[in-house]
Amino acid sequence: MPAPPPGPGVAPPFAAPPTEGRRSRLWLGLGAGALALLLCCGGGGAAVFGLLVSSVQAAAEQGRTVSGDYYRALSNGEYGRAYDQLCEPAKRRESRPEFERRAAAEPQIASYRVGEVDTRTLTVPVDVTYVGGGQERQQVVLKQDQETGSMEVCGVN
Repeated sequence: MPAPPPGPGVAPPFAAPPTEGRRSRLWLGLGAGALALLLCCGGGGAAVFGLLVSSVQAAAEQGRTVSGDYYRALSNGEYGRAYDQLCEPAKRRESRPEFERRAAAEPQIASYRVGEVDTRTLTVPVDVTYVGGGQERQQVVLKQDQETGSMEVCGVN
């Protein structure tokens, strides 16, 4: 038969609850919480930074594309297609027939090279070579359409 359990007045095995490791567990928990907070905030910051960088790259790519399309249309004599690349303020300044007449009267473009878009000023340099042999560097001024979000040619200097 087993021995009866100890009765009143028996001393407990420990005088006080054990405290060994309590402080290290507290600091370990606080450190893990701080790391989780850092990852959450840092991850959000990295996501915002990534979004900003990708939107700048998209604007630059779109600016080069629309500038190339504009000059391709001009060099092919497709003045109506070039006119379609213009922003609304440029279209208000000059009608399609006026633009087509003016573009047809200008020297014919033999070749062109589109440079890198300056995303701060929304301009892109284009080196143009004419059929007669002359060369010129032009600055294309870009504007983002508020409705579609796409880039448009808004002038050439």
